[in-house]
Amino acid sequence: MNREKLSAWRSWIRAELDRSVDFWLTHGMDAENGGVYTCLTRDGTVFSADKSVWMQGRCAWTFAALCRRYGQRPEWLAASRSCLDFLERHCVNREAGGRLYFTVTADGRPLRQRRYCFSEGFYAIANAEYYGQTGERVYLERARKAYQMVYDLNHGAPDPTGLGPKTIPETRAGRALADPMIFLNMTGVLRRTDPAQAALYDRYAAQCVHDIFAYHHKPELQCTLETVGPGGEVQDAYTAGRVVNPGHDIECSWFLMEQANATGDAALHKKALDVFNFAAEAGWDAEYGGLLYFIDCKGLPPEAYEHDMKLWWPHNELLIASLMAYRDTGEEKYLNWFCRGAEYCKTYFADPDFGEWFGYLRRDGRPTEPPCKGSTFKGPFHVPRSLMMADTLLGEILEKKV
Repeated sequence: MNREKLSAWRSWIRAELDRSVDFWLTHGMDAENGGVYTCLTRDGTVFSADKSVWMQGRCAWTFAALCRRYGQRPEWLAASRSCLDFLERHCVNREAGGRLYFTVTADGRPLRQRRYCFSEGFYAIANAEYYGQTGERVYLERARKAYQMVYDLNHGAPDPTGLGPKTIPETRAGRALADPMIFLNMTGVLRRTDPAQAALYDRYAAQCVHDIFAYHHKPELQCTLETVGPGGEVQDAYTAGRVVNPGHDIECSWFLMEQANATGDAALHKKALDVFNFAAEAGWDAEYGGLLYFIDCKGLPPEAYEHDMKLWWPHNELLIASLMAYRDTGEEKYLNWFCRGAEYCKTYFADPDFGEWFGYLRRDGRPTEPPCKGSTFKGPFHVPRSLMMADTLLGEILEKKV
């Protein structure tokens, strides 16, 4: 391990975190209506006033998490509270059992409801993290209720929106990796902030781990599939059944490593490393560098037209997972993955002129034109989360190697 090199990376990461946080506080927060705008150009100009409900929850979580890691600051707590208040006033569909919308207008009028329940998931972790900072019980109760709703919906409860499944189940049914992996991460946040219900969270986390490995992880194909049949069948007769999302798998790997570390499960940790190894090796673009967005498990053409783009968030997950793996194992190959990923991010995603990271790059690393810093799906979440976690992990590694 080169201590000077890691210390230099840590300094860069800390500077980038400051720039990311400042960018969103300066350009994203809506002083008039509350909440956060995330459709921002390179310099922070709002190009769409519609608001992502995912991002209201994710932003609220991020600023509360910053307080947990670096100490409370009034502007961080205020940003978190603004998004939570906006969610509560405008984003809960009380006529549909408390489900949350997907997008709303600037002033909070509903625009779109979606069948999957990630809005509720990010609402849950936001409320839980804010409760961890304030101790205000109402936020814990909201988090618990939304968390249980997501679990129930993922396990066959009727959807009060009435939207129904995405495909006709008599023709094709299946499982999505996003459900157990995101719920596992939610569970980690709730377990940390709500230890009184640790037994419940331990039980649900174990179910998530089971579902990931029983159904989605395919060692024989050296991948973890996004979509499988109800019993984990590889549905390789059509493109959706062969999709591998390397960024998702790498993110899943560190969720699993955290669970393994929380429970002292060395066997699970080893399996989590397999998830990482398969995804990083298969997903890295040997010609241009960076992680491809989608690949086909059999090397066939992916259907998604954006499959060979380079998106910000898979690279954020690579920074976290590689450092966590290196901290836990000491294996140099994981440190090499971190350095490779960090160099790519510094070269192509970071923007020294305006701060924050570009969201969408072409395969060769050039930003899409005109470039943007945020969208319905990109806001103050993946970049600051990865940077604050990388800062912490590097600190632990450097301390451990003294």
